[in-house]
Amino acid sequence: MMWDGAMAGWMIVWSILILAGLVAIIMLAVRTFSGGPEGRTGGRTSARRILDERYARGEISDEEYRQRRQTLE
Repeated sequence: MMWDGAMAGWMIVWSILILAGLVAIIMLAVRTFSGGPEGRTGGRTSARRILDERYARGEISDEEYRQRRQTLE
């Protein structure tokens, strides 16, 4: 009879862990497909941030940076 109680306890623990895992996966999926925190600020801000990062890394020239920045504005 002792095993029945232990088995029921473990089934509850596993059920809670599985449920928590499913909730975490759903939250991650929603965050990923919504664009994450930067997706909430709008496309222009994200595009400008990416442009600034590319310029900072030296991937684009001064002239190309200015042209693209003007296009975004």
